[in-house]
Amino acid sequence: MPIHVMNALVALCHFCELHGPRTLFCTEALHPPSPTPSQAGAPIPGDRESDREGEGLTMRANSSATQRGDMCEGCRSLPASHPGFVSVDSETGIRFLSHQHPRQPQLFSVVRQACVRSLSCEVCPGREGPIFFGDEQHGFVFSHTFFIKDSLARGFQRWYSIVMVAMDRIYLINSWPFLLRHLRLTIQSLQSTALKVFDSEQCVCPQRAVRMNSVFSPAVFPHQRSGNAARSLPSLTQHTNLWASLHSSFSWLLKACGSRLTEKLLEGAPTEDTLVLIERQTEQEEEMSCWEGAEGGGSRPQCHQSESELYRDFLFDEGKAEGYPGPKFRSLRHLRQVLGTTDFRQLAWHVLMGNQVILRGADPGLIHSAFTMLKALLPVGCVRSVTYSAQYEEAYRCNFLGLSPDVPIPTHVSSSEFSVLVDVVSLERGSLYSAACGEDILSLYQFNISSTNSQPTDKGPTLLNKIEVALSNENLSVDVVSHCLLCLKEEWMNKVKVLFKFSKVDGRGREDTQKVLTLLGATGPGEEDNVRLLKFWMTGLSKTYKSHLMTAVRGGERPLSQ
Repeated sequence: MPIHVMNALVALCHFCELHGPRTLFCTEALHPPSPTPSQAGAPIPGDRESDREGEGLTMRANSSATQRGDMCEGCRSLPASHPGFVSVDSETGIRFLSHQHPRQPQLFSVVRQACVRSLSCEVCPGREGPIFFGDEQHGFVFSHTFFIKDSLARGFQRWYSIVMVAMDRIYLINSWPFLLRHLRLTIQSLQSTALKVFDSEQCVCPQRAVRMNSVFSPAVFPHQRSGNAARSLPSLTQHTNLWASLHSSFSWLLKACGSRLTEKLLEGAPTEDTLVLIERQTEQEEEMSCWEGAEGGGSRPQCHQSESELYRDFLFDEGKAEGYPGPKFRSLRHLRQVLGTTDFRQLAWHVLMGNQVILRGADPGLIHSAFTMLKALLPVGCVRSVTYSAQYEEAYRCNFLGLSPDVPIPTHVSSSEFSVLVDVVSLERGSLYSAACGEDILSLYQFNISSTNSQPTDKGPTLLNKIEVALSNENLSVDVVSHCLLCLKEEWMNKVKVLFKFSKVDGRGREDTQKVLTLLGATGPGEEDNVRLLKFWMTGLSKTYKSHLMTAVRGGERPLSQ
């Protein structure tokens, strides 16, 4: 198999006291050959019915054996008669082959060099932890070195490493958090098991006392080293099925790591909202993969959504509001009509400034729909919501909070100018039945808005003025207003990016920042609100964008103004 077909390869390496760095166990992915037109309907050689039994990965013995040179027990993983392991992914036909060494000479030299470097020169401080190295010719390596307790070894521990080798540098770098999390689980399992064996051996025969009382002689020292070197990893962990377990773990890691990184077709240039939504979706998928890996299951097929689908699911929380009976707000204009112009402007002002918006009432469906409309005013990265709760949640956890009617508001919150409370009071003549019959929300509920913030909201921010102009124009349909709101948010997010680059990344002073604000059109009437809005919206910038800016600055990029 050529190297360029290999997605990645995982290997367990060991530093032997007699033979130096050695590869103990290796798992590689073998992709099924692409059939030619003449072979379109032909079965794949060796693809037997038994290979497709069960779901996900199925295991069978490999019939071939690997030639071995002279090595001690510490350098050998599988016995000479052991055929190795093969796992077959029934969904894709990919086979995961595990043995002591790779089958192809090209891969053998690549893994051998990665093994030597990971246990000699390419180590992190403390000699235990992750590191990345490699080049285009010999491949790129993610390596995690660690120690295993051994009562007979020098220093009572032996040195191991797990390496993942791939020719794609970006693939490995993007997989760093995923690999680190799951490899640490494997390493911690090995270390904890070996520690129990170490403690039990020390209780029977404490080696430290034996060594202190023994007579040291240069003549017997080589023989002592030779005797202590030949301990295998299954012996150190007392795990009889260790290699089968590592094969399953490495096979799942290759499968899950490959499936989590896929290409996405974006509808035009990605907005900040799209980038944040993709980051959140990736984090959720990694959490799901983590749970599935811990339970020993296969990786679940992942559904990658388009930009419009991601944004719709964010606003409507995958249709959760539809499960509640009773009336609901249909649009931002509808919410404005129900609350009234003055109260809506006050509520929208608090939303845009980043203050905590609390809705308290007995109808969770109505509260959920109100939050759905209000969330459309903010970038996705600025939204932290707890839709309905039986207890108060602090502002640092959520800026949208729905509460049941009997939940008290803490004094420090009710007296704060950074929060607004909307009490949704049910009227006696209203009922859910009448709402289902088409009665208006105002005939069912009364909305009481309270806040200690005495700052007038009639001047700004500029964005709020433009939003109200669009909402008050009855000639514009709801869909047109929605697209207008998206354009306004994108316009102000571009201003946020400029201000972030200028003030946070370049570290300019107050005077220069004021000039930039004037250039952005954020000064004049409502200037204080505009600046406050820009600073709050900075928290909604995606990690991708911030990382790109910081990388560019560290790479020597100079600001355009210099």
